[in-house]
Amino acid sequence: MTLSPSSLRALGDGLHLWKPPRRGWGLANCGLLVGDGEGLWIDTPYDRPLAEAFLAASREVLDGGGIARVVVTHANGDHLWGADVVPDAEVIATREARHHIEMEPSPQQMRKLIEGAGAQSPVGGYLAEHFGHFDWSRTNVIVPSAVFEGELELTVGGHPVVLTSLPPAHTAGDLIVHLPDHGTVFTGDIVFASTPEEPGDHAVHWAGPLENVIAACEGVLDSGAGTIVPGHGPVLDRAGLRAHIDYLSRLRERAHALHARGVSAVEAARTIASENHWPELGLVERLVVTVRTEYRHLDSTDPEPIAAVLPEMVAFAAENATA
Repeated sequence: MTLSPSSLRALGDGLHLWKPPRRGWGLANCGLLVGDGEGLWIDTPYDRPLAEAFLAASREVLDGGGIARVVVTHANGDHLWGADVVPDAEVIATREARHHIEMEPSPQQMRKLIEGAGAQSPVGGYLAEHFGHFDWSRTNVIVPSAVFEGELELTVGGHPVVLTSLPPAHTAGDLIVHLPDHGTVFTGDIVFASTPEEPGDHAVHWAGPLENVIAACEGVLDSGAGTIVPGHGPVLDRAGLRAHIDYLSRLRERAHALHARGVSAVEAARTIASENHWPELGLVERLVVTVRTEYRHLDSTDPEPIAAVLPEMVAFAAENATA
């Protein structure tokens, strides 16, 4: 399966959204801010063909300029790996995000994981279905050239761009991008958005705890922004972000209650899914990851490698596909 390129959607003065052609694993929202003859990217697509499509769309509004800087909201490949198509750009991330790259599977490792699992196995079939359409054959991972802690302010075309690092939430190295002149925040993956008109997918959080994710979302509300661009899913208004906070809060409440009863993480995810509070959300198997992350904090245990979690998540997906 191939993915058709997306086009730009204007969000304000020189600010644009590049939205993937559909929802699913690895399909992230990307931003472009144009000013003074150069562009700033906020996140990048997952593979080279999609990144080249984003670059081509960007050039249509750059009027001969180039992409001078790339801000990466976190170091998962679906937000970073497309920076390979603008090798001369300064890539900015948090200090923890640069450390996270060392733990993230490389494009080559992802290809080997998909091929090695075998399409006939449950894990291999799942990986092929959700990741097999990405082309990482020519992808090199660009390590951020500028890192920071706390807050960093940039200026593009006279517009301030405020970057704020976060405590561990989706990953250990998240940041949000606030454009006060535009009343807009790019949240990265602290938000997986959904609306009645455009349903999205369940959130997946690797670092947590959910308390930190919720606090980060509340911080976005505190910024006063009226336009919230999530890492994945449709653009939200403030009411939409509050609805997402309610989702995260209920998920946290149920996970804690089930943990207190001695229910295992996978059984807790199964119980939460069966309660069917969010029937419109796809990829329900992500609950396995997020609930396990929350349990890990409650139990004060170390993170598990993704290879240990993947079979449980794939089995959970199969259960729900036949339910």
